[in-house]
Amino acid sequence: MSTKDFIEKDYYKVLGVPKDATEAEIKKAYRKLAREFHPDANKGNARAEERFKEISEANDVLGDPKKRKEYDEARALFGNGGFRPGPGAAGGSFNFDLGDLFGGAAQGGGFGGGIGDVFGGLFNRGAAGGRTQPRRGQDVESEVTLSFTEAIEGATVPLRMSSQAPCKACSGTGDENGTPRVCPTCVGTGQVARGSGGGFSLTDPCPDCKGRGLIAEHPCAECKGSGRAKSSRTMQVRIPAGVTDGQRIRLRGKGAPGERGGPAGDLYVVVHVGEHPVFGRKGDNLTVTVPVTFAEAALGGEVRVPTLGGPAVTLKLPPGTPNGRTMRARGKGAVRKDGTRGDLLVTVEVSVPRDLSGKARDALEAYREATAGEDPRAELFEAAKGA
Repeated sequence: MSTKDFIEKDYYKVLGVPKDATEAEIKKAYRKLAREFHPDANKGNARAEERFKEISEANDVLGDPKKRKEYDEARALFGNGGFRPGPGAAGGSFNFDLGDLFGGAAQGGGFGGGIGDVFGGLFNRGAAGGRTQPRRGQDVESEVTLSFTEAIEGATVPLRMSSQAPCKACSGTGDENGTPRVCPTCVGTGQVARGSGGGFSLTDPCPDCKGRGLIAEHPCAECKGSGRAKSSRTMQVRIPAGVTDGQRIRLRGKGAPGERGGPAGDLYVVVHVGEHPVFGRKGDNLTVTVPVTFAEAALGGEVRVPTLGGPAVTLKLPPGTPNGRTMRARGKGAVRKDGTRGDLLVTVEVSVPRDLSGKARDALEAYREATAGEDPRAELFEAAKGA
């Protein structure tokens, strides 16, 4: 902002008070306007946000006796913002910024130290006072535990979380009177620059206002002047289908509310998934172990296999199926990101009965006699001998 622009601003008009207004009248006017146009009370209203900046800037100058005196003197010197033409100004106006004027005047010693104090204090501190920026809310992390089926199919679950939100006692201003002032250290930006060498500079959060850009002269007893207080709320969160144990899900805009009209932060949910007594999981595929009889494995047949949350499927078991063989039921697995499903991997486990009926024992004895000349371990010993 140029010096000319700054002096032309009528801060008395911004606050709606006369030029001879008392400090109490200025403070009362500011308090009323600040509450009316505060961004937290006018979310999404850009005009209200700009008006709040103007009001804060005006209060930063007129609310400080020293700055107000300097401001009044500067406006009186230049006709209350109407720049007077100099001797060589044929058109009755200047074509340069007052910074050039004071640069030359200072060299000639025409103005003395008073003007330097005016622009050293007024412009470096007050002019930037309206640049308080909206602040994004903090990100919040929480955890949720799902059953195996909920993780595969997706679920909407209640989630109670705690986060920082605008303090209700002071309406997020941090001041018990609702009238914080612009931080003089960072002039409302919430950041301070520090040199890092090589012509570069970095910014850090302002140590005096903790990055808020505002300082409470009368700190709120509830939030200790921060403008933020701990808030608990319960919200319904949709967990997408197909999540895995330990997965971290990002939900945009579901975190802590922003400050001064800023956007909300994000919510990160860490998912824990319980085990299932029947099914397991490998990536997008589900797994299940199905017992079969010796006769089914040897002679072949049809085997019914359960699925997760759906009807059973029937798989054909080829004759001579060995123990541990895995077959595939397509499309019966977990939901993928593209909406399709993985497969169900079915592992065959030959079941050996512990108790046999007399008829079954006789049948097995007859089978053993019929296969007495066969040695299923012969190849094993031959391979071991030749190794």
